Amino acid sequence: MNLIPTIGIEMHCEMKSNTKVFSKAQNTYTEEANIHVNEVDIALPGILPTVNKECVRKAIMAALILNCNIPEYLYFDRKNYYYPDLPKGYQITQSHAPIGRNGHITVPFKNQELTVAIHDIHLEEDTAGMEHIKDASYINYNRAGIPLLELVTEPCFHSKEEVIAFLEYIRRVYQYTDISDADIMKGQIRCDVNISLSENEALGTRVEIKGVNSFSNIALVIDAEIKRQKELIENGKSDEIIQETRGFDEENNRTTRLRNKANAEDYRYFIEPNIPKIKLDSTWIEEIKQSIPVLPYERLKKYTNEYNLSITDANNLLKDKETSDYFEECLKENIKPQTACNWITGSITAYLNKEFLKITDLSLKPKDLKLIVEKLESGVISSKQAKEIVEKSFETKQKIEDLMTDDLVQISDENTLETIIDEILSKNESQITEYKNGKTNLFGFFVGNVMKQTNGKANPVKTKEILERKLK
Repeated sequence: MNLIPTIGIEMHCEMKSNTKVFSKAQNTYTEEANIHVNEVDIALPGILPTVNKECVRKAIMAALILNCNIPEYLYFDRKNYYYPDLPKGYQITQSHAPIGRNGHITVPFKNQELTVAIHDIHLEEDTAGMEHIKDASYINYNRAGIPLLELVTEPCFHSKEEVIAFLEYIRRVYQYTDISDADIMKGQIRCDVNISLSENEALGTRVEIKGVNSFSNIALVIDAEIKRQKELIENGKSDEIIQETRGFDEENNRTTRLRNKANAEDYRYFIEPNIPKIKLDSTWIEEIKQSIPVLPYERLKKYTNEYNLSITDANNLLKDKETSDYFEECLKENIKPQTACNWITGSITAYLNKEFLKITDLSLKPKDLKLIVEKLESGVISSKQAKEIVEKSFETKQKIEDLMTDDLVQISDENTLETIIDEILSKNESQITEYKNGKTNLFGFFVGNVMKQTNGKANPVKTKEILERKLK
């Protein structure tokens, strides 16, 4: 039986801001519980929310990037439900008029393009965090009220590969625009995955898997739920697939039932009475649009089309904004694109991965790399010496100029090289005779002796030129 999977994603991402979305409490990640919380976050009597303008600005930017329709007025709604991590007994969110609706975005996928339809994107407050230990549950209110962007796609994906490509790209967009750090390790991204199977283009019964907190787990969830639904359908038990919310059991790699899927009416949405409607000025929206930086896919096309980099190299440079910015600064220093790419994806990335650092922590700046490249291209240093200088700069944090000592500089002076070569040739007359009689592989013998005599500092190109001339 040929069953077609259809997948929709609800991506929740915590936003970057100084304070929370409706309170003045700090929006800062910390391991210590309940220190970034105030009376608004825990819903003390008489409190009133105030809207964080910076969060609204970033939400509008995200909606513009997704080519969404922006409403004339900003509204917030109350989503009513009771759960220990929701201090007020309701969540301030957007339902009637989300910040963006009916959008689309094109993302790179397997050297091609994938266009994803966007249902809406809306701004809301996050819930508190809960930790379950043995027979007790603990609540951390630091997360309560953190600004949250929820991006809801249409059911338009048909494979886990498409889903992951989309999520990874949106994560990069949020980082490039400073909307969010989008740090999965800090729990800043969580996704709900909606999956249905059918024999034709009509949608099957939708099942939601709630709160998946990593992209790798999302891939596992999709595989597990498709397998579960497929087995039920093929065994004539399709009526057991019902609209419900499920969780993911990582240990057993399967989805498990949590509860019936709630509908909008179950949440009793109504417009938040404590936040008046806010007119979104068209001039301000245009200013936000003009402030959008060059996005990852635009950079990808530029790197491959204008700079002739491979897709692999371009994606390695685009893995985070800081790395891409470092590359851009190298180009401003007139380092050739491929040369800059080779250094960044080679020695620099190897060192950063080894030391668990970011490229912004690096003491070697693009202007320093320019000096090394210039010395390498002019023959002052060899490629081996260039690598040694770079590695030494990582370890010592010394200036590149100070590392350009005689010990790490190539011998390129022809008179000096000729003197060394003449001495070596005078001691190996029998090898010279053999070479001239046709044993040409001895050329490597002479080069090796020069390198040994100079501790590897002889310019290899000039060394070969002089030897070829003298061995004629």
